[in-house]
Order: sequence, then structure tokens, then C-alpha cells
Amino acid sequence: MTDPLETEESQALRSTVRTLLTRRSAVRTAMESPLGYDDKLWSTLCEQIGVAGLAIPSQYGGLGAGLAEVCVVLGELGRTLTPAPMLGSAVLCGEALLRSGNHSACSRLLPGIAAGTTLAALAWSDPDWAPGLSVSSSGLDGRAHYVLDGDLADVLLAVARTSDGLGLFEVPLSGVRRSRVTTLDPTRRLAVVDFSSAPARRLDVSGFPLPLVLETAAVAVAAEQVGAASRALELTVEYAQQRRQFGRAIGSFQALKHRMADVHVHVEAARSALYAALVDGDSDAVSAARVVCGEAFSHAAAEMIQMHGGIAITWEHDAHLYFKRAHGSSLLFGPWPY
Repeated sequence: MTDPLETEESQALRSTVRTLLTRRSAVRTAMESPLGYDDKLWSTLCEQIGVAGLAIPSQYGGLGAGLAEVCVVLGELGRTLTPAPMLGSAVLCGEALLRSGNHSACSRLLPGIAAGTTLAALAWSDPDWAPGLSVSSSGLDGRAHYVLDGDLADVLLAVARTSDGLGLFEVPLSGVRRSRVTTLDPTRRLAVVDFSSAPARRLDVSGFPLPLVLETAAVAVAAEQVGAASRALELTVEYAQQRRQFGRAIGSFQALKHRMADVHVHVEAARSALYAALVDGDSDAVSAARVVCGEAFSHAAAEMIQMHGGIAITWEHDAHLYFKRAHGSSLLFGPWPY
């Protein structure tokens, strides 16, 4: 079976995104900006390549591609740790709206998300990543943690417990209080959103399948982890070929060769797990990808620091950013299964 990440179209998409990010991505400048990402770069990615609309059907203003194409883009964003609202807005909120079964809401909200001109956020979780919001006759109540780009969003969606299960709601921004929080990973922006009798419009037609939405998000994160792990290994190999000790490159020492080979095996296993999750699409395959890809990235980032030596623990070197992204992404969306 053809690898969906290695089709001719996927390779062309990967090349285009990588070229743009190589030329334009400035991670530290972006993460220290008021938005937490480079809005001009994001606009270029959306306008010229259409990244935000890849998995959104053409009837709603998207390109009608699929999750594999989304994973190609997220893999490239992961390689460079480029901050962008791709995961929270385009993937998480796009999938939530499509799963709502509400054609009217999709027609109204998805075109802006697909174009990258609307930034959407999905709120639902308590500190343990369980649904923490509830609905009463007076509105939506509770506090949602870990909301991706929640303090910046133009559109706020919320998942809350109702008398008949979980529901998806659209909430006016004027009805909530949003606060950015300090994160382990400075390249990932998270917020806390407080709801107190907030007015809300229910969007789902017959119940909201939050676990299915989070499974899609988990595959997307796995793709990001594979891309980042691969790049961490590349940077480590490059450094090992340049850094010299005892008159020779440290990459020529057998002990370091073995460690880099071990990371390579982990990264390739992660690629295979991501492939299986995309092809099989069942919960078991997604669960395996989530574990294998997360462990591969954590291992690659840790070895990156060890084999770079003292320079890797300085603020100026990017090794700590890969390490923080690895640990932050491994915690994203909470424990499995959903």
C-alpha cells in the first residue's frame, strides 16, 4: 500500500512548505511576539499553500484533501518548531465543526478558518483533560484549561456536559474571561477560559463525539513529533560531524554512533506508527502512534542535549526548545483512551 505521506502530491507539498519555512521561519522572534506566532508567515502559508483548509471540504471553502496532507504540513512545522495556529484552529476546531453535523454552522465558520483569516479555539478540559464545562438554564459554566490560542481566538467553541451527553457550543467572546498562561513549551500558546452563565449556541445535531475529534488531533500531534524528532537527529548528526575532540570528529566515536543509530531506529518506528494510524484509522493504531511518536521525540530531544554537551543547555541554542516541545506535546490532550 502506498504511504500517504510519500505520494507525489505529498512530496510536493512537503517541499513547498519546507522551502518557505527555511526562508521565513524565525522561531524565537515569533514566540516572543504579542501573538506568539508570525502572522505574516501564517498568512503566506494559508494564502499561497492553503494549509489551513487542507482537511476542510471544498463546499466549506477548503481544499478537500485529508488528514495525511495535514500531517505533512504539521511535520514540517514540527521540524522547525514554528509557532502557528494550525493545530488548534485548522485541525481541532475544523474537525469539531465537521463532526457537529451542523451544515449551517460549517458554512458560516469554516470558510474563515480554511482561509486562515479566522482563528478559532476549542475549550473543554478540566486540569485532568476531562470535560470540565457544564450547561444550565442560565448558560455555560466552568473553567477550561489548556485552550490552544484561546486568548487570541476570534471564534470560541466549547464542549460541555448536557442532560443528553456532550454538546458543542459557540460562545460569544464577550461572555467569557480569557487568560494566557505560562507554558512548559514557549512555542505553544495556551490559555484558561472562564465561563460564568455564558450565553452559548448549541451547534451539534445529535451529540458531540469529542473522543473522535481528539483522536484526529492526536494523529496530528504525532506527525508534528515525527518531524521534530527527525530534525533533532539531523542537527545532532551535523554537530557530531563538526565538533572535534582528541583530534577527530566526535561522530567518529563508536559510542556516539551507537546512540545516534538508536535514535534513528526510534524515529523510523515513529514514522511507521504514524503511517499505521493514517492507514488503519482505528483507536488502537492511533493509541500506538501517540505513544511511539511521543517516546521517539522525547528520546531524540534528550540525546540531542547529551551529545551537544554544554552548549545545549544555553538559552541561545535550540536544543532546549526541542526538549520542551517534546515534553509539552507528550502531555497535550491528556491520558488515553478518551
